[in-house]
Amino acid sequence: MAVKIRLRRIGAKKAPAYRVVVADARSPRDGRFIEEIGHYNPTPPTPEFRVDREKAIKWLERGAQPTDTVLALLRQEGVLKEFEERRRSSRVEDEKAEA
Repeated sequence: MAVKIRLRRIGAKKAPAYRVVVADARSPRDGRFIEEIGHYNPTPPTPEFRVDREKAIKWLERGAQPTDTVLALLRQEGVLKEFEERRRSSRVEDEKAEA
């Protein structure tokens, strides 16, 4: 099963707001999802993006693929950098354990 981290549209017509969800890649944009991990509101003068860092990293470690927009938002928030650092440190620990 392919899992994606993507945006789910909520809000009124011409006033979009989004929830960041983890969903099966085959489900529709506003359809079933596995877990909600944040929200994104692009309409205020300064766009608002909040995400549960731990949940996002947990799903990235499990192999969930973020969409292009979510990838950019996660990168901007610093979540991807933290994910890469954790991955790098776990590799170093694995190599030390093997030696």
